[in-house]
Amino acid sequence: MAKALISKADLERIALQDNHVHRCFNSSLSTAERKGIIASNPMSRIEQLPSAGESDHGLALDEADLKSLVTGLKPSATMYVPVAVDASTGVRRNELLAFRWADFSDGAKTLKVERALEITKKFGLRYKPPKTWRGKRTIALDDCTVALLVAEREKHQRIMAGIPDGAEVDLTLVKLPDDALIFPARPGAGQDFDFAKPRDPSGFSKAFRRAADALGFAGFEFHHLRGTHATLLLDKGVPVHTVAERIGDDPAVLLRNYAKRKRKQTADTSVATVINDLSAGIFGS
Repeated sequence: MAKALISKADLERIALQDNHVHRCFNSSLSTAERKGIIASNPMSRIEQLPSAGESDHGLALDEADLKSLVTGLKPSATMYVPVAVDASTGVRRNELLAFRWADFSDGAKTLKVERALEITKKFGLRYKPPKTWRGKRTIALDDCTVALLVAEREKHQRIMAGIPDGAEVDLTLVKLPDDALIFPARPGAGQDFDFAKPRDPSGFSKAFRRAADALGFAGFEFHHLRGTHATLLLDKGVPVHTVAERIGDDPAVLLRNYAKRKRKQTADTSVATVINDLSAGIFGS
């Protein structure tokens, strides 16, 4: 008798059921802990299973395809810079959209991850601190990414001061608000530019998916950029703990996900050199 095979749809249903059981059990034990029935919730020490939509670790682009994707977005005033920055840093979407200009240092060539956006039913869109101590980190930037962010900041300074493009002025005299976001929401028709208004994360992901599909990368989601960044660095021989620290992940989880992607490895272990070479490839310089 032929052995029955489990379909992909069945696997997704099983994954959803497992996550539902995990959430329900965790909720029950959390309530018991809060009421003093138990001393602590043992589920807090158990790694949560990824949801069906997050369980695919195989979608990682090689350098050539990543370059095609990023450069293909250059005509887009709203997508190119955030996608390019994400491709060169590997940050989570909600970390990316929560970056403020105060987190960026062109002199030190760094970006600080201090917060992330959170979508809640009660409060709507709000900021929250990173979930774990690994999440709060300082990311080293390559020269291309620094130059891209400096140019983006100058655009915001011109908007802030009402200075037209091309006019030569000393932009260092233009101070952006302390809570000004690097990637704020774009104003609607007749609206003023609100530098502190965040983009809708779901809408941003949908816009990226449409753009990626149009460029021939059907099925490539925004969160796959994070896996691509980590995979390319590991392929180059950057130590696991260094990559994990950079993307704010557990080294064990990173290795487990990486093991599901078949990649070639090289012996280059210099993270600074690798990141600069990778960025030069992404930006086509």
